[in-house]
Amino acid sequence: MKTSITRLLLLAVVVTAVVAFSPASDTKKALETLSGTYADTKAVDWGRGTFGTRVFTFDKGRWSLLFTLALDPQMKQPVFVFRTVGSYKVLEKSATVPDAYNALFIEDKKWVTLKTADKQLAQGFGLDQCGFDIDKEKDISLTGCSLWKPVAECNEDHDLLALDKDGKLYFGLRPDDNNMCTADKRPARLNVPVVHTR
Repeated sequence: MKTSITRLLLLAVVVTAVVAFSPASDTKKALETLSGTYADTKAVDWGRGTFGTRVFTFDKGRWSLLFTLALDPQMKQPVFVFRTVGSYKVLEKSATVPDAYNALFIEDKKWVTLKTADKQLAQGFGLDQCGFDIDKEKDISLTGCSLWKPVAECNEDHDLLALDKDGKLYFGLRPDDNNMCTADKRPARLNVPVVHTR
């Protein structure tokens, strides 16, 4: 009897150890402890004649994003730069997207820099009513602007996160209206990856 109990206890320890050190567990831990900068290797086609580059920085549970939108893949005709900072949590595995985890990104602050002098273009992106001066970053945390809501109205980004065997980092593909403020708005597929640059 004593031997059977001992064997059961040993089996429980082994099973626990296997679960604790499973690839899924390792991936989640890696996502929770991301460090350094991840960026697009080239401009990503965002559709409708626009291209963008993302630069994410992670440090001890904190994150930041620098997103630049342009009208050309060489990024020589920038329209605006969006910047945000905050914290993040990796949640459960996605039930719909293989190898991805649900994630929650908190945005503490939001800024936008207008990069174009073309007033019609700025109007087309909804940037003409936000009081921007060209090349001067403006804090829009309280007011919001265009598709960005004020922090008080939406400071949550319900996203996806995935990390492949080569260390490439994937986020969810954002919807056209940029609204990921609630869990039901979480993307249903992954975007192209960003790579660790430093």
